[in-house]
Order: sequence, then structure tokens, then C-alpha cells
Amino acid sequence: MGILEKISEIEKEIARTQKNKGGHGISLGLLKAKLAKYRAQLLEPSKSAAGKGEGFDVMKSGDARVALIGFPSGLMTSTASEAASYEFTTLTCIPGVIEYKGANIQLLDLPGIIEGASQGKGRGRQVIAVARTSDVVIMMLDATKGEVQRSVISHDSTLFGLFQIHVPSSPPKKGGGISFNSTVPLTQCSEKLVQLILHEYKMFNAEVLFREDCTPDDFIDVIVGNRVYMPCLYVYNKIDQISMEEVDRLARQPHGVVISCGMKLNLDFLLETLWEYLALTCIFTKKRGQRPDFGDAIILRSGASVEHVCHRIHRTLASQFKYALVWGTSTKYSPQRVGLSHMMEHEDVIQIVKK
Repeated sequence: MGILEKISEIEKEIARTQKNKGGHGISLGLLKAKLAKYRAQLLEPSKSAAGKGEGFDVMKSGDARVALIGFPSGLMTSTASEAASYEFTTLTCIPGVIEYKGANIQLLDLPGIIEGASQGKGRGRQVIAVARTSDVVIMMLDATKGEVQRSVISHDSTLFGLFQIHVPSSPPKKGGGISFNSTVPLTQCSEKLVQLILHEYKMFNAEVLFREDCTPDDFIDVIVGNRVYMPCLYVYNKIDQISMEEVDRLARQPHGVVISCGMKLNLDFLLETLWEYLALTCIFTKKRGQRPDFGDAIILRSGASVEHVCHRIHRTLASQFKYALVWGTSTKYSPQRVGLSHMMEHEDVIQIVKK
């Protein structure tokens, strides 16, 4: 029996167990542990699958990577997507580049997560594997189809471990069996259930400490260890085909942006929002006696220090660093003499003085 068949059988067993009022304890938790283990295996590379992922191996480039899943649009980049005659039309991973505020943002146009992706349909395995390497995921939805697509895409992505929240737990130890402690009363997890879940994953020595009343699913998330946390933007396209009232409602959805690729509406706001989600910062350099070079920005993550700027310019610059002069919002006056630990802000100008 293959992994997909095993997943299907366990899902049926969970459905039967949930209908039984007496089945909401250890047996259900153990079934969920088995299910999570098999789903995690779907993301593991398979030797027999060599060649089947053709078109999904894209080298990272630029200052950030964004995965676009759903209804593709060639308007965001100059790259056109290969299309077929069904929804979620991109067939392979199509790389493109967004140039914005001096940054080169790599955009990966991926096939959509169609319903049933968790069972292997629509190249769901390859799509999620690539999306997990991105800094932000854009879910492109059809505004004319309301919340149906959002619920389907979010559900299937969740099955593969994206956008999940877990509770912290201690790592396994080498010996001594399983020690179980909790700082709060537990109403959903028992010591016996925790032991069975750990044994399912071949963990027989561990120190487990609960700091909150989490569910068996939360605990399984920690054990599986394949959860990836990243920002996600839900972009509703085709707003020119719906009423203003519906546009206003969708625009107020959490993490939602409304656009029309066909009419080129609100695309600037989408790029501005994407920039905020990526948390990028532009830093400009200046040589002594010269004007700042505003044509060539250094792109860093928000919260970068002068030391990060030095490393980006040259790997040995930090060791030769004496002090830096900084102009911008990160200083009380301009220029201000600062050290390596000074935190830079967007569009600051820096002049580095060597020893």
C-alpha cells in the first residue's frame, strides 16, 4: 500500500472515530500522529521520482523570493506563463523578477493548489516544496468566486505544513526514557498519549515540557518539525467584475489585497504591501567627498546593523572598520558617528571609515 492509500485509510478512520463520542482521546491522537507522519513523507525527495519535478528546480536569486500560487498574471513580471485550459493554469515553476525600490525580487509563478492537492493532484508536492523556500507567499484568488478558493487553497496548504502555529517543546535526549512535565493543567493531552505519539516517531527518550494547554495536533507539529512559518498575502483579482460593496468587503479581509490585472488597478498598492511583508530596507553608500550613490542601493532585511552593511559590501570590511557616518532617520543628527552595532533604517546613507 502506497503513502497516498495509507493517508486515505487513516483519514477515513479518523472520520469514523470522530463520530464516536468515546473516540476523542488516545486513539484519535495516535491516528493524527500517523497521518502527520505520512503527509510529511510526501515532501521528502524520492529517488523514483527523479525527473518528475522538472521545471520546479529554480536557483535562488535577487534580494528576496516570492511564491505566486493561484491564478497567474504576466503583469507583475515580464515573464509569460505556460498555460493550459483549466483553472490554476501554470504548469511548471516560471521564474520572473520584480524590480521595486532598487530591489530585485524573484517571483516564482507556481501551479495553483487545486482541491485534492494533499492527495497528490495538481503537482501539489512540488508546489509546496518550492513555496517553502520563499520569503512570502502570494495566493492569487478570483474575486468573483468569493471565499471558496481561499478556503480550498488554505486548507490544502495547511495539510503540507505551511502557515501553521506550534507550541515549543524540548528536543529528544539520548537516554533515560520519557520525562513528562507541565506548567499548566492539561485538558487535551495526557502523558500516555504523548508517549504513544513519540513512539510512533521512534522517539523513546525525550524531555517533554508543556507551557500551555495545547492540542495533540500542536504537539504533533512540534514532533514532525516540518512546519514553515511565512507571511501570506491573499490577492483578489478581477475586482472590475464585482460590485463596489464586494470589493470593499474583500479589501477588509485579513492579509487581503484587491486588484485587477486586466484593468491594472491597485497594482502599486500590491507592490507596496509586498514590500512591507518582505521587510526589506534600502541602504545607500557614500564615499568621502562625494555625493551618495542613490542609483545602487544595498538591500537588507529590516533590523540590519552597520555590521550587516559591511558584510554585504565586502567580507573583510568589518575587521577593518573604524567608524561610520550615517545620515537618515536612524540618527538623532546628520551625519552621526556610529559603530558596528548601530541599527540602520530605510533609505539611510552610510559612509564607512577604515582603520
